Amino acid sequence: MPELACPPPAPPASPWRRMAEQAFSRAAGAPLVGGNAVELLIDAAIHFETWEREIAAAQRAVFFENYIIRDDAIGRRLRDVFVERAAAGVRVCILRDWLGCLGLDGRRFWQPLLDAGGEVRSYNPPRFSSPLGWISRDHRKLLVVDNAFACISGVCLSQKWLGDPAKQIAPWRDTGVALRGPAVGELVHAFAELWSQLGTPLPAELLQGAGTVAGEIDVRVIATQPSTAGLFRLDQLIAAMARERLWLADAYFVGLSPYVQALVAAARDGVDVRLLVPGTSDIPAVARLSQSGYRPLLEAGVRVFEWNGSMMHAKTAVADARWARVGSSNLNIASWIGNCEIDLAVEDRGFAAQMEAQYRHDLGNATEIVLKRRKVEKIARRGGRAHGGSSSRAAAGAMRLAHSVGSALGNQRVLGRAEAGALPWVALSLLALTVIGLRWPWLLAWPLSVLAGLLGLSLLARYLQTRRRNVAPQPAKESRDEPAQSS
Repeated sequence: MPELACPPPAPPASPWRRMAEQAFSRAAGAPLVGGNAVELLIDAAIHFETWEREIAAAQRAVFFENYIIRDDAIGRRLRDVFVERAAAGVRVCILRDWLGCLGLDGRRFWQPLLDAGGEVRSYNPPRFSSPLGWISRDHRKLLVVDNAFACISGVCLSQKWLGDPAKQIAPWRDTGVALRGPAVGELVHAFAELWSQLGTPLPAELLQGAGTVAGEIDVRVIATQPSTAGLFRLDQLIAAMARERLWLADAYFVGLSPYVQALVAAARDGVDVRLLVPGTSDIPAVARLSQSGYRPLLEAGVRVFEWNGSMMHAKTAVADARWARVGSSNLNIASWIGNCEIDLAVEDRGFAAQMEAQYRHDLGNATEIVLKRRKVEKIARRGGRAHGGSSSRAAAGAMRLAHSVGSALGNQRVLGRAEAGALPWVALSLLALTVIGLRWPWLLAWPLSVLAGLLGLSLLARYLQTRRRNVAPQPAKESRDEPAQSS
């Protein structure tokens, strides 16, 4: 794409506008980058077509990062394009999540790419020195080609996103964006930072070359890592600043109390707050957790809709027809706090209008949930139950349960009916452990002793590893062991 002339200087922003930009930048930890072109991508078919076309045209480097990569027809098709480019001398770097891809790809799948000179690294495989480290996942879905084109999405590299016509399973509903412009450089550095944590860093020359003006759209690249919570702060800020509309779509909504309170406050203040979630989820337990949080939202005036298709996997937000977000992050603690995620926040009225139009279209295939009866009747859904997933849903569910139990024990708030329904099972489990401990104490003592020993050894191993790194005479020249390239 030819380089465009620099746009004329924008008129000075008002003090309120500058204050809002500063608040967004500090909350998200991401500056506003202008001069970009953004294209909305709806559902997996257009994603796979776009990915294949852009990768096939690569001349310098291809960076691909995804949570699920499956050895199926779609996975092999894209893998073969990676192989062809690597054989042509293009630097092809694949970053896969160890847990998300567990049992789905494997070394045989990646061997043709490795033979062609491509590189594959796995994020956060189990380590003895970090027994709980596997909880943090790389949940990003990112493609960068030649530092000039990028795609951010919720789509994984799996044929499941296309549905199954033979079984009358409709394609999954998902959303992504194609990006050109200076903001692509932010995505290159986000990929490179995670890549360097797993082995030898990318050479500096591969990180250069981005920055060509491609349009007039302002965006923020929100690349989070565990415990950073940049998107969580931004989501709360958007909920607080929305004046007319805040329309959300999420695949695995398990809202924390601070965020739920922000939505409730916005709705009670007259903001049109809507939440679109799956009606038939690939993880039914998470769907039930989501449903348990409906009541406080509905009572405050938040409108909740359940998608009638096979699976609604999009993670989007649009506010006041001027701000929108698309990416990999779900509205739950796993994405906000625990995972590596990547999202694009777009500050442009034209793009926000496209997002609102798509949202209205999606509501035409959704059922609104109301409080008229205890059990809401839902229209029959097309397609069967999908399988597979794309987030740390177990962690989100565990945190939701822990939050309910903590609130009950600390008398922090009044629990809803659905939340209180889990308490008897927790109580019975604790009472059963009490009986076992009193009657057969060794049944608890031995496992706890073994667990304490393993944790002690793992901490000692981590200390020794850290000490060896710190006492190395020349850290800059210290060699790193390459991790296993696939499981």
